[in-house]
Amino acid sequence: MKRLARAGVLAALTAIAAGVLAQSSGSPTATGAEGAASADGAIPAFAGRDAPQAGWSYGKFRGDYWKYKNEKPLFSIDASNVDKYTDKLSPGQIALFKQVKGYRMDVYPTHRDCGYPDWVQENIKKNAEGAKLDPTGDHLQSAVLPGLPFPGAKSGQQAIWNYLTRYRGVGAEWDKVYTMVSPRPGSTDWISVTSRQTLYFPWGAKGANTLGAKDPLFSIYYGYDSPAAMAGQAVVQTFHFADNQAEAYYYFPGQRRVRRMPSYNYDAPQIGFENQYTVDEPWLFNGDIDRFDWKLVGKKELYVPYNDFAMYDFRKSTSDVFKNDQVDPSARRYELHRVYVLEAALKSNMRHVSQKKVLYLDEDTYLALVGEDYDAQGKLWKTKEGYPIPIWELGGTCDIEPFAQYNLLNGRYVDDQTVIGAGKDVHYFESSSDPRFSANYYSSENLRSISER
Repeated sequence: MKRLARAGVLAALTAIAAGVLAQSSGSPTATGAEGAASADGAIPAFAGRDAPQAGWSYGKFRGDYWKYKNEKPLFSIDASNVDKYTDKLSPGQIALFKQVKGYRMDVYPTHRDCGYPDWVQENIKKNAEGAKLDPTGDHLQSAVLPGLPFPGAKSGQQAIWNYLTRYRGVGAEWDKVYTMVSPRPGSTDWISVTSRQTLYFPWGAKGANTLGAKDPLFSIYYGYDSPAAMAGQAVVQTFHFADNQAEAYYYFPGQRRVRRMPSYNYDAPQIGFENQYTVDEPWLFNGDIDRFDWKLVGKKELYVPYNDFAMYDFRKSTSDVFKNDQVDPSARRYELHRVYVLEAALKSNMRHVSQKKVLYLDEDTYLALVGEDYDAQGKLWKTKEGYPIPIWELGGTCDIEPFAQYNLLNGRYVDDQTVIGAGKDVHYFESSSDPRFSANYYSSENLRSISER
């Protein structure tokens, strides 16, 4: 009997050990990522969602409450040693080291702690069988949101839709947000624009929201406060899941009227930025996907921006961070992560200023962390970076808001969605009854009523 008891205990312990081993050595995460660490241990096993240290509440600088805030870089990459690391850098990143004097990447220990609240994970499970694209693959036809439509994406279109539908709550607001365009070479004159902004995701409210055919993907409002040439201008825009009919309305204070902008989409230049910034470039990619053929090439290990709290430090001034030729290296943090390589090739019957786009999507979140654009001649043109952090007011999901886009041909760069210099943080909302988080706020009639002076 004792032998049988011991055998039973041993069998139970063996089963438990086998279960733990399976969980730590390859079980996929809720998003379909590899749960295991890399073979050399440089990328750890998935750790689950992050939480702030005690005392954080919205309005306090997030970086002060991150548990790894005192970490030091493992090493730095610059022009003198970049050749040692090219296997873990993208072509666009390598080009920045070659072209931008003093460009540096500080590489820190890797943390895989971007997760989702339990209820979002339940939605993701439902999507594993039920989410669908339309026959073209360009439009999301059905899904339960918020939650990744396609965990373990099998196609490029599934992967980009995972990014476009990332969980960001019901909306976000900026009391003041900066859009910066660096000077032309040889000049010191920046384009420095401030605005008030809100984002609205009607499907982002807490719960299990079944996508409808007519639902908007998201709506955005921004009203410009400076410089004087743009002050008073304002825009509302709505993108859709099921078609490419993005709606945009623009208020021009000099005319005291709202104009519909039927072509303010895709590669249309955003007004006021000297053709340095198109409508589909925010957050590395934004809006309708139908002009490109999307291909999921594979997966690789890459040094990518991660846990970039310094890029959300609203206490700093813009001159502290935005230098004439680059975002200050001390404000950027890099970690080694596995990423999906997603290529978008321009369709033969479509027009766009970019012939090809490449996005490097974080394995754990599908966030676009690095990207590249190629021009009509196939030449590397732009390099992009998105700066992610955990969003604690949304239960630890991660998001990017600030991002940088370097034009390798003319030496200028754009940084947008930044609260640096603003004096107040971006605020995400899990739920809200504020009228700014309702469809009526993004109508032409409302734009007129809140803009007229």
